Amino acid sequence: MSWLGKMIGGTIGFALGGPLGAVAGAAFGHTFVDKKEQVYLSSRPNAGDTLSSNEEAQLVFFTAAFSMLAKISKADGNVTENEISAVEEFMKRDLGLDLNSQQTAINIFRHAINSNESFDAFAIQFYSVFRTQPNIIELLMDVLLRVSAADGSISSKEEVMLLSATRIFNYSNADYARLKSKYVKETNKYYAVLKCDENSSNEDLKKQYRKLVSEYHPDKIESKGLPEEFIKFANDKFKEIQEAYDNIKQERGI
Repeated sequence: MSWLGKMIGGTIGFALGGPLGAVAGAAFGHTFVDKKEQVYLSSRPNAGDTLSSNEEAQLVFFTAAFSMLAKISKADGNVTENEISAVEEFMKRDLGLDLNSQQTAINIFRHAINSNESFDAFAIQFYSVFRTQPNIIELLMDVLLRVSAADGSISSKEEVMLLSATRIFNYSNADYARLKSKYVKETNKYYAVLKCDENSSNEDLKKQYRKLVSEYHPDKIESKGLPEEFIKFANDKFKEIQEAYDNIKQERGI
């Protein structure tokens, strides 16, 4: 993550403002300037000291994800060992973060827990950047649900936050229910992955499978110039879609 060195070194002249900027500034130990400001220390920073659009997207995703995970982990008053393990799994397995990046994520998580900013404030700023990228929204919803269910169930307070995220992200109730069923047994998880139900016809399943495979195909994801964290996460999603369809085909004898 090329942006990480700039953050740690405090060389950024223009970065994100808002609630995510406050948490990132505390985590990195220096103050960021809102990207909309016209002047920074009486002069514009050098091009090498600014974030590219992709780097800024990475910073927003990284800060928002771990800030929102912190708030939802603390929803019941205490962060449990199971929730911590789920967050660590997200860092290591899904995002493939190195040790330096893991420590940065932990710092953001810790500062966000005690931040005066709300879960909704983080979600709104995240959505302002990724509103046109539903795949990334779904990936974040997935990990929020995974951490919420890490203790074996989703509490009422966690559910309030999750449902608030669905409203902010314009994420449908049907998609939320299907995604939730991956972690809280309500329907067959393989149908949830394909965004279908057990009454769907074989032809509808096949159409949905092809649609999702096209959306999450590694070549298509990489062609969008998305941050590297998304690419690995999307590749895992691609494999999950294939596994789900293979299992349903076996169950149905297709």
